[in-house]
Amino acid sequence: MPLSRHLVFNTPSCCFGVEICEDVWAPIPPSSELVLQGAEIIFNLSADNEGVGKQDYLKALLAQQSARCLAGYVFSGAGFGESTQDVVFAGKALIYENGVLLAENERFSFKEQMVYSEIDVECLRAERRVNTTFSASVARLKSHDVIQIDTELFASKNIELSRKVNPMPFVPAGKALDERCEEIFAIQIAGLAKRLVHTQTQTVVIGISGGLDSTLALLVCTKTFDKLGLSRKGIVGVTMPGFGTTNRTYTNAVNLMKSLGVTLREISIKKACIQHFEDLNFDMANHNVTYENAQARERTQILMDVANQMNGMVVGTGDLSELALGWATYNGDHMSMYAVNASIPKTLVRHLVRYEAMHGNDELRRVLLDILDTPVSPELLPPKDGEISQRTEDLVGPYELHDYYLYYMLRFGFTPRKIYAMALRSFAGQYDAETIKKWLKTFYRRFFQQQFKRSCLPDGPKVGSVTLSPRGDFRMPSDACNTVWREEIETL
Repeated sequence: MPLSRHLVFNTPSCCFGVEICEDVWAPIPPSSELVLQGAEIIFNLSADNEGVGKQDYLKALLAQQSARCLAGYVFSGAGFGESTQDVVFAGKALIYENGVLLAENERFSFKEQMVYSEIDVECLRAERRVNTTFSASVARLKSHDVIQIDTELFASKNIELSRKVNPMPFVPAGKALDERCEEIFAIQIAGLAKRLVHTQTQTVVIGISGGLDSTLALLVCTKTFDKLGLSRKGIVGVTMPGFGTTNRTYTNAVNLMKSLGVTLREISIKKACIQHFEDLNFDMANHNVTYENAQARERTQILMDVANQMNGMVVGTGDLSELALGWATYNGDHMSMYAVNASIPKTLVRHLVRYEAMHGNDELRRVLLDILDTPVSPELLPPKDGEISQRTEDLVGPYELHDYYLYYMLRFGFTPRKIYAMALRSFAGQYDAETIKKWLKTFYRRFFQQQFKRSCLPDGPKVGSVTLSPRGDFRMPSDACNTVWREEIETL
């Protein structure tokens, strides 16, 4: 085998390179060139001695290098049993993936240790494909010719994952969640503020249902008006009771608007819909899609006309999860003049509303907590015994599953088979295999069938790495075929 700092080892499943000890401390580490020549994992064999503060510095260095290289990085240092004439070795063992620490050992242990994890090479490849800076660096590379060495790597097909796969990929844990909420609100506010200033509009119109999405949109509007120094009376919240509206959601809608000090308007859609059904010669006892969508479109027409009446603009309330599933009425709640929630998934909407509840006054907190406790529903079918009869997650599946599928499909391009295998582990004890497969099948079917709705979305601010805007990061024809994905799901 040749000896060189320019070796890339090829295996059937990945490519890797090797650094030795202080290589990673260099201004331009060998790994920076190795990854541009195809290495996806870097191994570092080190005799790195200990020093006060050195461990934290090393961990920061490895995190940065693995992130900069969009690579896995495995660091193994000398430990107990090595010479201690003038230095001490703690036996450092660290595994990183694109800046994230996956596993580490116990330092200064006198016992043998095995530290292991899984590095998702497909994830790294997806990152490299969409990272234009990485691609440009590959094109500019002028270095020694790298020696490619074919080798073997044993990998079991029935591997049991040791690392956790977050079941809520859009929702960070701990203190990071509060920081994420603050940042998202800031992005939404900045986007809406720019649109208001650009159009010289001081009035917005928004439909308030007493549900999560319209609640978040209204909170964004109030924060934006406060930031611009505008009166909240310029925010016109319209509650539009229909055949499926329950007393609980109606009361929450009214109380929410009152607690936020916005202008409240109530316009019932019942008479208009009854007249519309009569014009269509439609039997109202038939609660089919016509019955439901007529109500959604009537509400949108009211909002648009109120906006014209008051020289304002309609702020949309739909979220990313609904757009992914096509859970919106075309030319109904699908349409607005600016959609502030367009790139926020349902799982994150819930946490944003909860964050605001924890930071609001007592009156606002009570309303927001009850909204959070209310089942998600479009309320287009008559209630049963005064309670919501149409629960969205009973019809299209749990949003936490769909957000999981959406994230790993769009963010990394994972196949249905891989997403299914990951979901089995992420949701173990919560959903069984058949349930996960059932809703995965639903997700892919709806995602492809409903692209035509996303092809004509109103503008909305991008807040994260996953978006479905046809003008932004996502391109897909409305008649794209999903045969390959569907057939793979059938074999699970």
